[in-house]
Amino acid sequence: MPYLPPDAATCARMVEQVRFNSDGLIAAIAQQHDTGEVLMLAWMNAEALTETLRNGRVCYFSRSRNKLWRKGETSGQVQTLIDARLDCDRDAVLLLVDQKGVACHTGRRSCFFNAMRPEGLVEISQPLVGADELYKRT
Repeated sequence: MPYLPPDAATCARMVEQVRFNSDGLIAAIAQQHDTGEVLMLAWMNAEALTETLRNGRVCYFSRSRNKLWRKGETSGQVQTLIDARLDCDRDAVLLLVDQKGVACHTGRRSCFFNAMRPEGLVEISQPLVGADELYKRT
């Protein structure tokens, strides 16, 4: 079923109910909608959340660049919103998405590839695409 965005007034009312942290951010967990695979964790401010809800293309807030980051804008690895769910405290959001390509900047499907095992950290997946190809560097 395709994502149906709320009208502007409904969207504004929903965003007003979010409990952003002292930096004006909320943790956003992206999960593949049909497999349940957890893809990544990022941050959203009110503007990023509003944009995501209004147009269905996931937008985050980059803390390192201090600006909106539209997932896939440089790599083409777009996340399309299927559903968005606030947790019980309204201070974290789960984004059910349809991920095109890989989610992680390392070229892996998921950012969660470092397993914490008795012997230490173990990489449980390898990159599916190299950084040069992912970001079209030469």
